[in-house]
Amino acid sequence: MANGNDNLLGSYLRARREKLDPAALGIPTERRRTPGLRREEVAQRANVSATWYTWLEQGRGGAPSSEVLDRIARALMLTDVEREHVFLLGLGRPPEVRYQAVNGVTPALQRVLDALEYSPSLVRTATWDIVAWNRAAQAVLTDYQELEPKDRNILRLIFRNPGVRDAQTDWESVARYVVAAFRADVARGGAAKDVQAFVEELRAESADFDRIWRDHDVRSTDEGTKQILHPVVGLIELEFSSFAVHNRPDLGLVVYTPATPAAAERVKWLIAEYVKARGL
Repeated sequence: MANGNDNLLGSYLRARREKLDPAALGIPTERRRTPGLRREEVAQRANVSATWYTWLEQGRGGAPSSEVLDRIARALMLTDVEREHVFLLGLGRPPEVRYQAVNGVTPALQRVLDALEYSPSLVRTATWDIVAWNRAAQAVLTDYQELEPKDRNILRLIFRNPGVRDAQTDWESVARYVVAAFRADVARGGAAKDVQAFVEELRAESADFDRIWRDHDVRSTDEGTKQILHPVVGLIELEFSSFAVHNRPDLGLVVYTPATPAAAERVKWLIAEYVKARGL
């Protein structure tokens, strides 16, 4: 007897199958009594048995493997959201994350960053490349706009940028935290293979990174505190929180907020000076 999830999965697969245009896929359209693709055509595209696929739609095919479900999703030309829905119905869990290289963020997300006027904020990828930031981040943390794109990476900044290194009140602790959190994010974001060359390059460039990387520590990046020793205003105490970007598990929003009234005043002063110096 089919269970509820089997029936839901089968109904959804049938609905998506019937919405596909055979002609757009180069499949003959003559002698068709129903819309969309036939079951055997989906099965052929997914490289599965037509009988088994028919049973799957009928709720009696048993639970498919993730590999087969992925092939069916491609055969039905599902979007990432639709693919996730199929995995939740068929396996009770989302699919593994597919890493996507990111060049920027949507205008809406940038407006969110800009609205955080006195909270230095940035968006980082699963590989810890910084792809968006606000004015407060430029004034207080680093003016990322002045860096080459390849240098807008948190690990490169911590291990290769003398100014960023000097701004850490306890560089060793910060470096260990960053490496451990980076390792966890890379695995979670499905980017382990994509960063191999970058990791090997940084290991060759930095003995400190190589030493810490070989410890294999991992940790989360949900929230915490950070102290910055700014060369102009001195110590700035910040609290940070990390947020996932909806429908983009490869992106993370990091928001820093002043932890004390004194820190808030220093942040506001730095932003005002940054604006004045650039005539903004």
